[in-house]
Amino acid sequence: MLDQGAGFPRRHGARVDAGRSETRPYEATAEDGEPMTEQPLQEAAGRVSAIVPARNEEAVIAACVRGLAQQPEIAEILVVDDQSQDGTAGVVRGLVGEIPRLRLLETRGLPAGWLGKNNAAWRGACEAANTWLLFTDADAELLPDAMARALEIAGEVGAALVSFSPEQVTENWYEKALIPFVFGRLAKRFPFNDVNDPASHAAAANGQFLMIRRDVYDAIGGHGSVAGEVLEDVALARNAKVAGYRIWFGLGKDVARARMYRSFGAMWEGWTKNLYLLVGGSRAAVFRELFSAVPWIPFLLIAIGLRMPFALMAGVVLLLMRQAGYGLELRSNRYQGSLILYYVPAAVMYAGALWASYRAHVNGKVAWKGREISIGVPGALR
Repeated sequence: MLDQGAGFPRRHGARVDAGRSETRPYEATAEDGEPMTEQPLQEAAGRVSAIVPARNEEAVIAACVRGLAQQPEIAEILVVDDQSQDGTAGVVRGLVGEIPRLRLLETRGLPAGWLGKNNAAWRGACEAANTWLLFTDADAELLPDAMARALEIAGEVGAALVSFSPEQVTENWYEKALIPFVFGRLAKRFPFNDVNDPASHAAAANGQFLMIRRDVYDAIGGHGSVAGEVLEDVALARNAKVAGYRIWFGLGKDVARARMYRSFGAMWEGWTKNLYLLVGGSRAAVFRELFSAVPWIPFLLIAIGLRMPFALMAGVVLLLMRQAGYGLELRSNRYQGSLILYYVPAAVMYAGALWASYRAHVNGKVAWKGREISIGVPGALR
């Protein structure tokens, strides 16, 4: 079902005017001559609206939608085409007959102060009609019983927001090197135990699988409150936790899988956009992370060892110790042990990507999927 209206018709929960982040309680109105009725939250208990922002995702959107369609808890699948320049919309249209729960929505322009993904997610949320909202990326594929598991966790711990870090599928050598290394660093920065502790200020989530109760989403302002955030998933989790709601974040190897990037250029562009903010969003944080993550001393000793054999031996031993530590990180994050062989190129690429991200943010512009994003970076030069 294709919705091509210039405005955003609302079905449940928050109302929003294009270009504004204001939310206000739903008021039943008539649009296009048809009465609109509000579905009470309690009547939709345990039901989920899945929202997929999609821009230039022709190659992956079908697998994403089919993964969502196999979840009986999902009552509707809303794919929001964010002005794609490829055949994304055509692929979704072709699936509508096969999957009656599927609807195709489209964004109309990009309001001032909004990033494209956040605008598309908000567009979908305004149409959603169920108790729970699942935001997922087009490159993520849910596995059987994924939603049952998420809802079970929400019930067990009383969480208003549940997020999984999916299994990261890697095929090319550069994916096998950089992506597990990045996720290992993020696991150190955002420990699950801290995130899940209501007494801790730590908050994080992964936008590849982020499920939030609809009433909580509205209460914290939804994507309208994070309209210009590059890391909107982390920002939503932080807003929910600050507002006093319980959040839960954990590994999701058996829940969902995703292949984030299919070329070196896309991978570099993606981490250039995100890494600076993920490590803390300041020059001091970047230098701390570079010092901590990269084995500078072993590298230096090996370089000196070109003239001093003892230094070479010491450098190799220290490097092997660092590599062994990386192997333990891989194991704790449920990656294949064989990825330890990529440790050296991983560390080098991570340093390069983090520096590129720092420079891009200091200059105030990053690029993503054919768009140039202007960003402000308070504290970047401190």
